[in-house]
Amino acid sequence: MNRFRLLAGALNSGSSAIRPHQRRPHYPLVLLQKRCLQLPFGPQTPGPPDAGPADPNDDEPKKSGGKQDAGAKFDWKGTMFKMTEAALTTFASVAILGAFGYGYTIYYKYMVLQKIDNAFKPGDPILDLAATGKQGTATGGQILVDEDKNREHWVLREEQDLIDKIVAGEVRGQYHLLVGEKGTGKSSMLIDAMAKINGEGCAMFDAHASAEIFRIRLGKALDFEYHEDNIGSLFSIRGPRDAGAILDIERAFNKLEKIAMKRRAEKGRPLILIFNSMHLLRDDQDGKDLLELIQQRAEQWSASNLATVIFNSDDYWIYERLKQYATRMNVIRILDLSKDKAMAALRNYRTKYRFENPADSILEQVYDKVGGRMSYLSRVAKSDDMLKKADEICRMEKTWFLNQCWILGKEMDDDVMDQQKYASAAMVLAKALVDKEKKMERTYDPEQGHILPELPLHEARQIMTRADFIQSYDAINIFAIDSNAQVRADSVPMMNAFREICTQEGFDEFLEATLDRIADIESLGRTRELTIKDLWERGQYQIKMVDPRGRPAGGIIMEAEPKHHSLVDDDDDENDDEKEDGEDKGDAESSSNAAQLMTATLRRCLEEDDADKN
Repeated sequence: MNRFRLLAGALNSGSSAIRPHQRRPHYPLVLLQKRCLQLPFGPQTPGPPDAGPADPNDDEPKKSGGKQDAGAKFDWKGTMFKMTEAALTTFASVAILGAFGYGYTIYYKYMVLQKIDNAFKPGDPILDLAATGKQGTATGGQILVDEDKNREHWVLREEQDLIDKIVAGEVRGQYHLLVGEKGTGKSSMLIDAMAKINGEGCAMFDAHASAEIFRIRLGKALDFEYHEDNIGSLFSIRGPRDAGAILDIERAFNKLEKIAMKRRAEKGRPLILIFNSMHLLRDDQDGKDLLELIQQRAEQWSASNLATVIFNSDDYWIYERLKQYATRMNVIRILDLSKDKAMAALRNYRTKYRFENPADSILEQVYDKVGGRMSYLSRVAKSDDMLKKADEICRMEKTWFLNQCWILGKEMDDDVMDQQKYASAAMVLAKALVDKEKKMERTYDPEQGHILPELPLHEARQIMTRADFIQSYDAINIFAIDSNAQVRADSVPMMNAFREICTQEGFDEFLEATLDRIADIESLGRTRELTIKDLWERGQYQIKMVDPRGRPAGGIIMEAEPKHHSLVDDDDDENDDEKEDGEDKGDAESSSNAAQLMTATLRRCLEEDDADKN
C-alpha cells in the first residue's frame, strides 16, 4: 500500500519533467491511482483535510469496525420496539375514537327520546300560538280571550264534552275522525280541550299536501330532528340513509312508540296525537300511502292503549279512505248549530260584550240568512250591523259559486268544453236540490231551524252523469258530503244562492241550451265523415258484373248529381251559423241521394242477374 502511494507521489511530482505529448497521464494509471487511494471513480469533490500519515497497524481495527457496522444494521431489538410503539399508538387512537363515537351514539339516542318526551309535557306550541296577543293564558284550563277580553269560542257545543274526555285520555281503545264542514268549530273544540289539561300528553299539528312539509311539521310537534343534527360522521359512523319523507315519518313513529310505552307505565294514560286539516293531503298515490301509514299506527296504538289518534277533516274523501281498513275508528259528525242555540249564542254575545239586547225578529232574520255555522255567527256577532253582515256573507257565497261553476250557454266556444262540463254538472245538481226542496213537506223547523235538502251520493252522481266531480265540489266548499254519504249544499248561504240562481226566469232554458251545446260538441268530436273524393269533380265509378262462368253480364256507371261542390262540413267558421246549417243540410241531402243511388243501382243489378238466370 505504501509503495503505491509513493509511486503516485512520484508521478505527481515529476509531471512537469515529462514531455508535452506525455503530459496527460495514462488512463490505466489513473484508475490504479484511484483504486489505491480508495476513491470513487469520476470527478472528485473537495474532501476533508488529510489527517496525516496513516498508521501501518490500522488495517485490523478497520476490519473489526466494518463488522460492527454490519451487525448494527440488523439490530432487530430496536426495530421491534419502534414497530410496537407505532402499533400501540394507532390502536390507542382508534380505541379512543371508537369509545368517543360509541359514547356519542348512546348519548344522542338518549337525547332524542328525551326531547320527544319533553314534547308531551305540559305546554304546547299550539296553545302558545292560540294565546298569542290574548289577555289570558292557554294553561290551567282558562278560557282564551282576545284583546277585548271576549272569549273567542263563546259557544259551548254538545260535542265538547266528548272531545274533552278523548283528549284527557278517558276514552281509550279507539281512534277518532272529526268530520264537518269548514267553520263548524272542530279545531276550536280541540284546542279548548287541550287548554283544559294544559296540553299534557298531547301533540297537534296541521297536515299539508306536500309530504316533506308534513314530515317537518310532525318533527316540530314531536321535537324530533330526523337525525339531521347527528354529528356521528366525525367518528366515521354512518347515519341513517337518505330516503323519502314516508320513511322519515315511520322513524318518527318508532321513536314515539317507545315514549308512549314509557309514559303509559308512568302516567297510566295514552298519548294524544292530533292530525288537523287532513283534507289538505292530495288524493294521489303518495297521499294514500301516507294516510295508510298513519292509519296502521292508529290501529296498533288504539288496540294497545299506547296512543289515541284524532283526525280532523273537512272533506268526505278522508272518511272513504279510512273506511276501507278501519276496525277501531269512531266517526264524530260536527254539524251546524240548531236555531235556538244559534239565537241564544248571538243574544248572549251581544248582551255581554256590546251591552245590547237584540230583538228576536232580528236574530231570526240573521239565522235565516246564515244558519248555524259557527264562523258566520262569529263574524255577524262581532259586527255593528248584523243584518248587513249577514247579507254580505250570502253575497260572497253566491259570488263564489258563480265564479266557479257558471255556465256559458249555446254560444260557448268548444275550447272551454271541459270546464263547462264541470260547471254544468254543478248547476244540474244545484237545480236537483232546489227541485227536491220544493217537494219536501217541511224545510224549516221552529226549533231546529233549516232542514236542507239532501241526496244520496250515488243519486247525485247519477244526476250529474259524472262520478268524479263531486269530490272536487266538496273541496271548494260548494257541496258537502257527510259521513252518511248524503250530499247537500255546503251551508245555508250556499243553499240560498242555489235557490236564487235556479229560480231566475229563463234559467232552465239557458241550462238546457248549455247541455245541448256540450252534447253537440261531443257528437262532433265522435263523428267521422266518409266521403268519396272521386265523385267531387264529376267523376264516375264503372262497375262491371260477370256471371258465375266469368262472362260479362252488364255494368253499372255511378256518378254524383252536381248539386254541391263539396260534401265536407266546414264547421270551423263559427261566425256564420246560418251558412253552416245550410251546408250541413245540403251535405246530408247529398249523402242521402248518393246512398239511394247506390242502393237502387245494386237492386237493379240483382234483378237483371236473376232475369238472366231464369
